[in-house]
Amino acid sequence: MSEFNEFDQQGSVPEKSTGSIISHAFEMYKGVFLYAIVAMIVYLIGGFIIQSVSGFNSTAMVEEMRDSGGDYSSFSYWRAPGFSMYITLSSLLGVLLAPLYVGLIYMVNKYNTKNPIEFSDLFIGYRQNFVNILIYSIISGIISSISAFICVIPFFFVYPLFLLGYPILLFENASATEALGKSFNIAKENYWIFFGTTFLGLVISVAGVILCGIGVILTAPFIMVVMYSAYCAFLGKPRQITYDK
Repeated sequence: MSEFNEFDQQGSVPEKSTGSIISHAFEMYKGVFLYAIVAMIVYLIGGFIIQSVSGFNSTAMVEEMRDSGGDYSSFSYWRAPGFSMYITLSSLLGVLLAPLYVGLIYMVNKYNTKNPIEFSDLFIGYRQNFVNILIYSIISGIISSISAFICVIPFFFVYPLFLLGYPILLFENASATEALGKSFNIAKENYWIFFGTTFLGLVISVAGVILCGIGVILTAPFIMVVMYSAYCAFLGKPRQITYDK
């Protein structure tokens, strides 16, 4: 069973600005990046298994797109063998691993407050508010996917509204709808700060793909740390969660 203890006076809180939040996230990421790599490896292994089971060949699809010479009028992702099953299973994997990303946020807070980090902390999302984390992941995932499928660009305007959801679920033990509502309202009132923070956070997160494919393992989890830093900036440093063992 979990309980909330008064947080330490140690730890930093960024200002309510994009630059300060991103800088704070960089400082925090240095302390947990090894655990972030573990989370990404779990995700990549799951993705590899799903691709094998579904029969979808992403390499072949990329080659087909490349050979089209820029004419994608006759190209359809959904006609690619196994693509529909791949998308379905990948979405399910993302939902099931959402508590793992919440665990990374928990570790960041322990690092910020100078509390010792344990490997088991990575799995706190499977013990703390698990159902609401899954529900929130499904709802936010559906909305984000719809905005991305429309024309990709809307995704960047919608995603900032969800930036505080996971930290709220973890540190405030909120329901999925409470987390959605609170994140939306705070982001709406400070939208351009959230937009800039989210955009830079996502760019840094995908930098591993652009710079050196496998490097995504190092950079992809950065956006989760940005969520924590944004939470600290707008809602204050959270209280540390402890568990009876």
